[in-house]
Amino acid sequence: MLKSLYQPTDMTVGSPWKSILTFTLPMLIGNIAQQLYNTVDSIVVGKYIGDNALAAVGSAGPILNMLLVLFVGISAGASIMVAQYFGAKNRKSLSYTIGNCITVTAIACVFLILAASPLIRPVLVMLNTPESILDGCADYLMISLVGIAGMAYYNILSGIIRGMGDSFTAVLYLLVACGINIVLDIFFVAVVKMGVAGVALATVIAQITSSILCLIKLSKMRENFDFELKYFKPVKQYVRTIVRLGIPSGLTQAIFSSAMIIVQSLTNQFGELFIAANVVIMRVDGFAMMPNFSFGMALTTYAGQNVGAGRYDRVIQGAKQGTLMAFGCSAVITCAILFFGKHLMGIFTETQELVDKSYYLMKILAAGYLAVAITQSLSGIMRGAGDTMTPMWISLATTVAIRVPIAYGISYLTRTPELPFGRNECIQISLLLSWTIGAILTAIFYKLGKWKKKAIKQ
Repeated sequence: MLKSLYQPTDMTVGSPWKSILTFTLPMLIGNIAQQLYNTVDSIVVGKYIGDNALAAVGSAGPILNMLLVLFVGISAGASIMVAQYFGAKNRKSLSYTIGNCITVTAIACVFLILAASPLIRPVLVMLNTPESILDGCADYLMISLVGIAGMAYYNILSGIIRGMGDSFTAVLYLLVACGINIVLDIFFVAVVKMGVAGVALATVIAQITSSILCLIKLSKMRENFDFELKYFKPVKQYVRTIVRLGIPSGLTQAIFSSAMIIVQSLTNQFGELFIAANVVIMRVDGFAMMPNFSFGMALTTYAGQNVGAGRYDRVIQGAKQGTLMAFGCSAVITCAILFFGKHLMGIFTETQELVDKSYYLMKILAAGYLAVAITQSLSGIMRGAGDTMTPMWISLATTVAIRVPIAYGISYLTRTPELPFGRNECIQISLLLSWTIGAILTAIFYKLGKWKKKAIKQ
């Protein structure tokens, strides 16, 4: 039984909800572990350095997410191709897809380090980052950028492994890396006194470890594909398909990150306390989102394998069952946030004013997780079928056309002499509305069914 957890899983047979749930649970543990990277960073920084350092780490987050958009795209394209080729039992195409993904990622890492390094501090200044946290933000981002290959390769290699139905192996490696991250966080910050830079260095080392473990595992999975040097040479057909499928997901992340950066500029105007409160919210939010993201990724693999096998009847059945499970999990999480939110906020800081502010803002967001459950589940189905454009356009509409204007609009309309920048709740209200509208649009486009015509040609 234990050995079977490490093996690829054929999701084109058996009960759909059992296949989805069995695949989701290990991935949920993995996503929680990955979220622990940022959470442990925040707890260590908040407890050992202070609230300003906590704000510095949080302000760096949107920019770091923007730096990762290239790899989000490659990972998304790879996962879809691997799932469909695995479902179709196409060994040659599966081998070329995996080899080309590894090569393209290496090229992207070098490009990103050279292009982004000189821009970090100017971008932080442009975003009105308070002087008190500017140096900490810059240090955190520079170290993260230099070690970005670790983050990139873990996400891409684990995506490839998941595409073949193995959601357990990458989780195991990530748990090991998470333990390393916690130990190094405390060592670099509490013992060596490296400050925010120590937190970034600990995360980079841990993620490099997890990516190496994934690469070793992948090199041993020879029963499903070939792992030889000739498959690493870029082939136009496969690179083009990776790009075609991945660009919409990468652009979706870029759009989301751009909006986060624009909103971060507004957030920075409300001062260090509000910035720190948003950091606390984002950490709790990260855990609250985990079931939604996990079901979304599981449904992408499930849809990809069944579309590759031509089993659209199973895709429809799995979409219904997976969405219901995701919605139920989100309902439980929403209730937990409403009843136990203050205790969660208290983990990050001992400043009561910061705890109260964070809890108040978090309550505004709580119901939105139900909407995100629908969006992530049905978007996962569409992406797995090869339709990555529709989720991108929905993200573009809700983030750029809805969230950003609403945030700035509320801020402007609520300005008073006592509140020169308006009410800071504008950030959370705009996010809640964008999530709700996104769920409605996603459900409509899923029902229209155009995603059924987007499968990769074998």
